[in-house]
Amino acid sequence: MNTNSRTAIMAAIVSEYPSQTTAAQRQRLAAALERLGSVTTFEAMRFLDIYDPRPRKLELLEAGYQIAMVKEYATTESGEMHRIGRYVLKDIPQEAKP
Repeated sequence: MNTNSRTAIMAAIVSEYPSQTTAAQRQRLAAALERLGSVTTFEAMRFLDIYDPRPRKLELLEAGYQIAMVKEYATTESGEMHRIGRYVLKDIPQEAKP
């Protein structure tokens, strides 16, 4: 999936869960993981409007989501390389399954 497609999906998720509450941020991260399979911390901050995605990931883990984190490098808008995390969805809680 290309970057533009991922960005469009994340924009739709932000429209679905527009609030800045922790619950809405958690819903945005869960929805992005379920729809995209993985989300980088950079994407979560830039495109899902989650200032610090780490606590939201921990909340999802506590709710039963199975999420792995791998490290990778990404180039920011300024052209600098940064080491970031990629959250990879392994499984969702039984109650969240269709």
